[in-house]
Amino acid sequence: MDAAKQLFSYRKHWAHRFGVAPFLPMSRAEMDELGWDQCDVILVTGDAYVDHPSFGMAIIGRLLEAQGFRVGIISQPDWQSAEPFKALGKPALYFGVTGGNMDSMVNRYTSDRRLRHNDSYTPGGEGGKRPDRSTIVYAQRCRQAYKDVPIVLGGIESSLRRIAHYDYWSDKVRRSILVDAKADILLYGNAERAVVEVTHRIAKGEKASEIDDVRGVAVLKSAVPEGWVEAHADDLDASDEGARQSNAQTVVRLPSYEQVVNDPEAYARASRVLHRESNPGNARALVQRHGDHEVWLSPPPIPLEMAEMDGVYDLPYARAPHPSYGDAKIPAWEMIRFSVTIMRGCFGGCSFCSITEHEGRIIQSRSEGSILKEIETVRDKVPGFTGVISDIGGPTANMYRMACKDERTESLCRRPSCVYPAICPNLNTSHEALIGLYRKARELPGIKKVMVASGVRYDLAVESPTYVKELVTHHVGGYLKIAPEHTEAGPLSKMMKPGIGTYDRFKKMFDDAAKKAGKEYFLIPYFIAAHPGTTDEDMMNLALWLKRNKYRADQVQTFLPSPMAIATAMYHSGKNSLKPIRRGASEPVDTIKGLKQRRLHKAFLRYHDAENWPLLREALKRMGRADLIGPGKHQLIPNWQPAGTGLKGGEGKRLGKKHKMQKFTTKGVMPKER
Repeated sequence: MDAAKQLFSYRKHWAHRFGVAPFLPMSRAEMDELGWDQCDVILVTGDAYVDHPSFGMAIIGRLLEAQGFRVGIISQPDWQSAEPFKALGKPALYFGVTGGNMDSMVNRYTSDRRLRHNDSYTPGGEGGKRPDRSTIVYAQRCRQAYKDVPIVLGGIESSLRRIAHYDYWSDKVRRSILVDAKADILLYGNAERAVVEVTHRIAKGEKASEIDDVRGVAVLKSAVPEGWVEAHADDLDASDEGARQSNAQTVVRLPSYEQVVNDPEAYARASRVLHRESNPGNARALVQRHGDHEVWLSPPPIPLEMAEMDGVYDLPYARAPHPSYGDAKIPAWEMIRFSVTIMRGCFGGCSFCSITEHEGRIIQSRSEGSILKEIETVRDKVPGFTGVISDIGGPTANMYRMACKDERTESLCRRPSCVYPAICPNLNTSHEALIGLYRKARELPGIKKVMVASGVRYDLAVESPTYVKELVTHHVGGYLKIAPEHTEAGPLSKMMKPGIGTYDRFKKMFDDAAKKAGKEYFLIPYFIAAHPGTTDEDMMNLALWLKRNKYRADQVQTFLPSPMAIATAMYHSGKNSLKPIRRGASEPVDTIKGLKQRRLHKAFLRYHDAENWPLLREALKRMGRADLIGPGKHQLIPNWQPAGTGLKGGEGKRLGKKHKMQKFTTKGVMPKER
C-alpha cells in the first residue's frame, strides 16, 4: 500500500490567522463578525448544519478550517433559483456539494417508492427541504450562481453513484453523477485525505478537473493517458476480469455506460469488478466510457491512521446545531447527541449494505484516550446530559481495533467479506481492546451508563463469551437488536450473512448472561423481506420460524436497492455478481420486483396481522401449503377472519391516501405464554 501524507502535516493556508469560528458561518453577517471578506470553500449540503462529527459537512468543514481555509455552509437551500447559492458570496476556491448524510433518494422515499413526509436531518423533522437527486440539483445551481467556480462533489450520494449505476426510483441505469452534475471532480469514500490534498492544490492554482493522481477521486478525461496499460474487464466473453494485471500503470476498463444501460449482464460485470478493485492495497485505477468522456477513478483512499482519526474527532466542534435553528428539534441530532463514534469501516461485506462501499473494509479506530476525552466533553459541555452515553460504537458495535493479522496478506486480499462464508483465519477477532474501553468508559466520573446501540456483529461476538457477558451485564437496556436478516440458506448466501445457527448460539449466550446478571432482557432480530435470492417458500419458512420463536415484527424492512450495492446488481441484472460474470455462464438469481410479491414477502414477516391473512391464505393455497391454515400451533394463520379486517388488501397496499414514514425497525416480542 502506498505511503500517505500525514493529514495534519500540510503547511497551513494563509487564512489560518483568522482563527477558529464558533460555528462555520451560514450568513454574511457571521462572516463579517469573523472578519472575512470571502469564503475559500463553501459547502452546500442537504442536511441541517449540526457542528458535530457525526455529520459529514461538519467534519469536512472543521478539517479544512484546521488547514487554514475559511469555510462557509449553505444548508438546505431553496433550489428553485440560484440566488440562495449566492448567500455567502463567491468562494475563492470552490463549492463543495453533498446531498447530506444519506443518499437523497433513500432519504425521501421508502422501499415501496412512497414519499416520506418527514426528514430526520431537518429542523422539526419537516419533509420536502431537499430536492430529489440533491447533489445534481445543487451543483447545477452553484454553476448558475458563479459559472467559473469549480465544483467538488462528495458525500455518500456521490460516492455510491460514482460510476454508471442502477437507480431504483427511476428503474433505469443512470450515468455517473459526475457527468450528470457537470462537476469538476468527485471525492468518494471517507474523503479526508483527498479533500485536504485537493484543496491545497486548488489553492496553489491547479485545476480541479485535472487532479487525477490523488487517491479516492473521479474526474472526466477525453482518453486514457499515454503510458497506461488497459486491462479489459469489459469483454464478457473472456474469463479475465482484470484482476491478474499487476503493473502500477494499469487501468481496468469497466463495461461502458452504453453497454451497462442496455445489458444487465454487463452491469453485473461492472459491479463485480468495481468491488474486486476496492482494497487500497491492490486496487488499480478504473475507467468507464460515457459517450465522449472517460470517467476515471483513482484507487481507493488509504485509511486513516489512529493518530489521524484522533485528530479528526478532536477538532473544535461546537457539538450543537447552528444557532439559527433556535429551539427547533433536529431528530438525527437528538438521536446522536450523547453518542460517541469509536471506529469506521466494516469488513462484513453484507451485499445489501452501503457501509463497506463507502467507508471500506479496513477498520479505522480511534485511540482509547481520544474516545474517553470525547465522553468527558459530552459530560461537561452538551446541554441535557443525564449521565448516559446513548451509544459507543460505529458502523458496527464490535469491530473496534480488529484487523488482518498480516499486513501483506491484507494488501493482497480480494475477498468481499472477512467473515463470510466463515471467519477468515487471518482475522484478529479479539474483543479485549473493546472490553477494556467499555470498562474505562463506565468508570469515568459522572457517567452512569454507557449503552451499546450500534448493531452487534453476533458472528464475531460468539468468539468472545467474555464480551457477551460484559455487553449484557453493563451495556444493554431492555432490548438488544441484531440482524440475522433471514433464516434460509438461499437468501443468506446472497446477503453474505451467517446461517441462523450462529444466531441461535449468540441467543443462548445472551440469555445465559442475562440470567446470571439477574436481568430480563430480550433479543430483537431484524429481518429483510424481498431480498434477491429469496423465494416465497423462504419467506414462509421465516414466518414459521418467527411464530415458533414467538416473535412479532411490528415494523419491517423491505429490501431497498441502494446505488452500487452488490445486492442491487443482483436485483437489476438477475445475476449473482458474487461469482464470475461471463456470457452464458453467470449464475442466475431470483429477484422480487413486482409490488404484489413484495407485499406478500412483507406480509409473511407480519403473519400475525389479520389484515394480511387473506393475502397469505391465497398464497399458501397456491404454494400447496394449505395445511398451514388453521388453529393449530404448527399452523401459520387461522382459517377465520375477524370482523372488519382483511379488507385493505394486505401489507402496504396503495389505497390512494397518504402514508406515514416507513421506519426500518423491528419491534415487539410476543408476551410469554401463561
